[in-house]
Amino acid sequence: MSTIEHSEDVRAPIRAVYNQWTQFESFPEFMEGVESVKQLSDTRTAWVAEIAGVRREFEAEITEQHPDERIAWRSVDKPHQAGVVTFHRLDDATTRVTLQMEYDPEGFLETAADWLQLVRMRVIGDVKRFKTFIESRDGGETGGWRGDVPGPHEHGSTYGDTTRPVPPGTIGGGDEPPGTVGRGEYPPGAPPGGTLPPPGPVPPGHEPPQGPRPVL
Repeated sequence: MSTIEHSEDVRAPIRAVYNQWTQFESFPEFMEGVESVKQLSDTRTAWVAEIAGVRREFEAEITEQHPDERIAWRSVDKPHQAGVVTFHRLDDATTRVTLQMEYDPEGFLETAADWLQLVRMRVIGDVKRFKTFIESRDGGETGGWRGDVPGPHEHGSTYGDTTRPVPPGTIGGGDEPPGTVGRGEYPPGAPPGGTLPPPGPVPPGHEPPQGPRPVL
């Protein structure tokens, strides 16, 4: 397993930078070798990419996502890869983007390419091209998704908004459109996991006080 890490300081506000990274279908515009990325669901994407001269189709799933903080993912099938991109506000107009990836090369060509650091150079180039892509738009993003995907260590807590808005130009489109539904929050006071205790007999000594119903 090879590990790759690279950071770039982007001249754009953190919100715009984060929003742009959530637009996975725009990745071919700045990622070398990526032919297409199709959004299958809020947390699943289908990729067609050329890796070390080998064309591959695979799916990836988002394992954790927090607005303006981090997005983590992993491939569902081969080639095995996982990564996380984090966003750090340096000032109102500058954001540090750090991409960390773990990549498991397959076969002679991919192993040789990894040995020659070609994959590492491609990842570094992708982050640099992302920087150029959004800076050339004067820090303006093409869209954004502000939903929250809890990580494995957060399951059992309250979930945030996990509804991905439809593209701009359609009904309800845009960044955080009014009327977006899909908040999965449990009632206040619910225990971790979002489950409420089942009805049953009240243990002796724990009966509620009796008396007249309060006047509302």
